[in-house]
Amino acid sequence: MTITEKTAYLKGLMEGLKIGKEDDMGKLVSAIVETLDEMALAIDDIDAHMDEVDAEIEDIEDTIEDIEDAIDDIDDDIDDICDAIDEIYDDDDEDDDDYDWDDDELYELECPTCGEHIVIDEVQLGGGEMKCPACGEDLEFDLSSLVEDDGEEDEE
Repeated sequence: MTITEKTAYLKGLMEGLKIGKEDDMGKLVSAIVETLDEMALAIDDIDAHMDEVDAEIEDIEDTIEDIEDAIDDIDDDIDDICDAIDEIYDDDDEDDDDYDWDDDELYELECPTCGEHIVIDEVQLGGGEMKCPACGEDLEFDLSSLVEDDGEEDEE
């Protein structure tokens, strides 16, 4: 039996017992039953809302699980690509170690023509130029203003 059913039973019981609302005791019992009825309706509303929230949470959990699966697939693809590149390096020179992707410092730049964000490594940067992979624009890098810090301070 739900709370609203129980409060409906109390109302019926009150009427069946012919508890009048005229005397003080009847007014008190009537007020208590009305308060219980309002509380029961509020609880029913909360329960309905919680059911909706639970359904939304389940949808979010499913979406998160799909995203995690997609990330795992991408991670596996990246590992496969790195392995393939390692094999290429191994085929070129048996004495070379596997290419270590963590050793390279990466730089991000934006193509002035199309606005594409491009990530390059030190080797590409050191080459001084490249074509934008999005629009084909020739990009040149002027590294003359970069000075390596050899640990000594300039004296004036």
